[in-house]
Amino acid sequence: MDMSEFNYHHLRYFWAVAHDGNLTRTAERLNLSQSAVSVQIKQLEAQLGHPLFERRGRQLILTEAGRIALDHADAIFAAGRELVGTLEEKGRTRQAIRIGALATLSRNFHMEFLRPVLDRPDVEIILRSGTSADLLQSLESLNLDVVLINRAPSRDAVTPFVSHRISEQPVSLIGTPERLQDSLSAAERVATQPVILPTPDTNIRVGFDAWTERLGIRPQIAAEVDDMAMMRLLTRAGAGLGVLSPIVVQDELNTGRLIEAERLPNITETFYAVTLSRRFPNPILADLLDERAI
Repeated sequence: MDMSEFNYHHLRYFWAVAHDGNLTRTAERLNLSQSAVSVQIKQLEAQLGHPLFERRGRQLILTEAGRIALDHADAIFAAGRELVGTLEEKGRTRQAIRIGALATLSRNFHMEFLRPVLDRPDVEIILRSGTSADLLQSLESLNLDVVLINRAPSRDAVTPFVSHRISEQPVSLIGTPERLQDSLSAAERVATQPVILPTPDTNIRVGFDAWTERLGIRPQIAAEVDDMAMMRLLTRAGAGLGVLSPIVVQDELNTGRLIEAERLPNITETFYAVTLSRRFPNPILADLLDERAI
């Protein structure tokens, strides 16, 4: 097939129907008749030489060829949005950087990452928070320039995520002065005082559980928390000893409201800035990543 004759209008109609999953809904949204949309898709199928949909009741299901075509269509139209967005930004005196951050990450870490551009009058920071899956989907669809996360996503040929390891923080036992009056080792403290832990699916928790298992300690768990802000509040309230990175409670450590008792051996929290391989990367990213990648 001569690609100079390829009809991208046909591809766009197919792309719209594939994402809607319903020919009627797509036709209404595009203000076209169902037959007109159907004809466009049939012409694309004829050009490609493969059926792209099979009908099951009222549903349109992608065939194997349809799935391949959709992957390519996603990339083609994302590249178009990327081009328009990049050229629009270059025409402005104030450039935007769109950052997604895992909702459970420490806000102190956010500030450390943003510090190189906080005082720049030519930069507008747009910050979004959410789950890993939502943020990476937004990155993939080019609605974000970078995602801050504490677990590197897998990379494959379809989604070329690039994970920049930008920080590795120690993990400590942290508590109020009242809880840390005695001179005890970390193992003795964990064996005798309640602890506030991140959830089992985190790297910190995996390391902590392995450490206590080796020592034969069965810790008393006061709380399991997936939010660093809540861990900070519970630790500050004296509910137990927090197992977390000092950066999370840096303000409290500076004022003496909390004390870092002891760093836990071989347990760290790693932070990543995840980007996407792009032909037109946001130029501000270089200012944020060049000095921090480790």
